[in-house]
This record gives sequence, C-alpha cells and structure tokens, in this order.
Amino acid sequence: MKSLRFLAVAVLAFLGTAASAQTKTDSIKVSGNCGMCKKTIESALKVPGITSAAWNVKTKMLNVNYDASKINLDQVQKKVADVGYDTPKFKATEAAYEKLPSCCQYDRTGKAPSANAHKH
Repeated sequence: MKSLRFLAVAVLAFLGTAASAQTKTDSIKVSGNCGMCKKTIESALKVPGITSAAWNVKTKMLNVNYDASKINLDQVQKKVADVGYDTPKFKATEAAYEKLPSCCQYDRTGKAPSANAHKH
C-alpha cells in the first residue's frame, strides 16, 4: 500500500513539473500615466492563459506570467494595445487611444514637452 501511495505522489509531482514548464514570465514596456491606466491594463489581461499581470506606474513596465501553450507574448501585447496602450510590438489604434480618459492619454511622441514651448 505504501508503494502505491509513493507512486501516486511521484506521478502527481511529475505532472505538476510538466505543467509548470509551459509557464513563462516576461516584462514589457507599456505607455501609460496613472493608477487608472494600471487598472485598465491589468484588467485587459484577465483572460485564460494569463496567471498574473502587474503594471508599474513609475517604471512603465508590465510583468506578466502566462501559459505559453494557451497564449503568446504577441497576443498579450495585442490585448494591451486593444485597450489603448502602446507596447513595443503593437501601437494602439487612434480610436482606442481616444477612448482613454484624459488623464490616461499619455505622450505618444516619446518626447517630453519642452519647458520653453509656450514662452514667446
């Protein structure tokens, strides 16, 4: 009986290891500004295959854990772009970007505004 129990534990341990082999973790630069951006970005990734997603407001980095057998990194970035946020591989459509609240409409040029831009 003990050997049967040992065999069952060994099989379950092997299956657990095989399942976790598909899990990947990646970091992606995602444009955005605030806590509302964080909520929108993370909510867009509450889909099958993604186990966690956390976007950092200060660093603009999204850390995502996902099952590579169910979703790939391009699909992750596309989901983020679909809700209005640019990623390295996919740019949000103007329509998606325009739907964002004004506080979430980040600078899409990649340049900081000049301090002297409005002085004459």
